[in-house]
Parts: sequence; C-alpha cells; structure tokens
Amino acid sequence: MSIDDFEDMKTDQAFTRKSLYSRANEMTYGGALSFLRRKYTKNLEGVDIAVSGIPYDAATSFRPGARFGPKAIREASVQLAELLAFPDGIDPFKTLAVTDYGDCELDYGFHGNIVSEIENHADTILDSGAEMLTFGGDHFVTYPLLRAHAKKYGPIALVHFDAHTDTWPDEDGRLDHGTMFSRAIKENLIDTEHSIQIGIRTHNSNTKGVKILDAPWVHENGINQVIKKIIETVKDRPAYLTFDIDGLDPAYAPGTGTPVAGGLTSAQALGIVRGLGDLKFIGADVVEVAPAYDHADITAIIAATIAHDYLVLRAKQKRSQDK
Repeated sequence: MSIDDFEDMKTDQAFTRKSLYSRANEMTYGGALSFLRRKYTKNLEGVDIAVSGIPYDAATSFRPGARFGPKAIREASVQLAELLAFPDGIDPFKTLAVTDYGDCELDYGFHGNIVSEIENHADTILDSGAEMLTFGGDHFVTYPLLRAHAKKYGPIALVHFDAHTDTWPDEDGRLDHGTMFSRAIKENLIDTEHSIQIGIRTHNSNTKGVKILDAPWVHENGINQVIKKIIETVKDRPAYLTFDIDGLDPAYAPGTGTPVAGGLTSAQALGIVRGLGDLKFIGADVVEVAPAYDHADITAIIAATIAHDYLVLRAKQKRSQDK
C-alpha cells in the first residue's frame, strides 16, 4: 500500500494530505495531530508559512512546563481546522500554503547550545523563502528567532503582547525569559522607535524606549484605539508579532508560567490581532503556554486561535497583493 491509496481518506491528514492548500474535515477526537491538520513535512518547497515548535522552558523564572506548549497548541487546534474562519467565513488555506515543520531539535543537556540550535532551525526555514509561525516554549525562544529574522530583514518592529516588558538588565550568555529583549535591542535586532508592547502590568523603568500600552490603558481605551496606536507606531516597518500568553488575564489563560492579574481578555486579544492587517508582518510566535496549569485547555485554545487568526490575516494580505 502506498500513500496514493490514501488520496480520498480524511483521517490522519497530517501524513496523508497531498496538497499544501485547502482543508478537509477530520474527526476532532482522533487522527494524527499537526497544527490545523496541515501536512507534516520538512520539504519547504512552495511553502508560504511553516509552523514549528520550540519545546524549551529552561529560561523561565517561575513555573516551568512551557516545553509542552507546542504539543498542547497543536491538539487544541483541531476544532479550528474543521470550520471556516470566524467572522469572515474564509478558508485561509485556499490562499496560503501552510505546513507543520515539526519541532526544533534541542539537546537538553547542553543549554549553551540553545541559541544556536534555535537560530539554525529558523535559518533553515527562512532561507527557503517561507515565513515562520512558531510555538514556544518560554519567551526566551523569541531572541534567537529575532536573530535569524534580523539577518534577513534588518532591525525589526516588535509587536509584543505580554504582562512583562522583558527588558530587565541582561548579561551576555544569560538564559532568561525576562531579559532577552534587552539583549536583542543591544544587538540592534529590534527597531525600538517602531516597536510597541501591549498588555503590560508589571513595573519596569527599563523600557529601552519601546512604546507601551499597558493593560489599564487597553481596558480604558478599547480595541480600536489599541489597533490605531499599533499601526501609528509600527508604520511600514517589517513587523514581528510575539504573543506571550500571559498577556491575557489568568481568568482566560491560567496555563502559563508567570501569570499576572488584570490582563487582557481573549476577546480583546483576538480583536486586536484581527485588526492589524495594515502591518507588514514577517513572522510571529505564541509562547509561554504551560499546559500543566491549564483548565479545560482554555489557554491552549486561545493560543491556537491567536495563531489561527494570524494565518487568516496573512491570507487576507496575500489575497490583496495577488489581485
């Protein structure tokens, strides 16, 4: 029996799917798991966006467990794979060729190699011409991802959702999910003038010049004003979306390592992400999902939905460019 014998089957699409486009229903409670039932492959030919996981959480400062985030997000995506995208009713996979590249291979015994291993993983994908959508892991993984993206695009406008600025003082060689953006700014990976942080609710006077829309500001001013401020700040710069799930209030995302009260709602987060179609995105990540602390998968579900809606946004952008 060959793979051709599975052409009309709708089970295990992660392995039996032939086309990089379109979608087909598959039972939500079974089958091989990939993100949104996309094809699992290391072949990047013709791929617009490659989804991958980075199961690393040794840089966390409180509760570990985000190494299981990529697996949880993939599992939570099954219902989203079944239906057309809300609220527009479009199929992003008619426009975008999206695959699941699997996880970055990491040697847990040699933490000093983590940055180069993640950066090499990203280089392989970006050198193919594909964009990246990446699942952490703790937020430190964004640092080597930015290193890889900056080699291709130069300093990047960061659109950063988080409870924390992650710009505390850093030391060379430190593996810390609260300091890596200080290092990224020092290395000129981030264009601070055109970067913005949303949902912040921990004090840190070391902002590095990045514009902040803290959580109280978001609650007081609303989704439309947040979108406006983001677009005004980023302008036409190459933009990278990094979404730390603790940017949401623990009521909506309990499954994370450093939860902080007073955060965004899931509706606010989705409304903002869906409204960023004017930005020139070059990549994105969703990080800090720690399923051991989750309840009824609600953290994994919102993480999967944010990633799904980012793909919908990119599909709309590609459709407009192709007209």
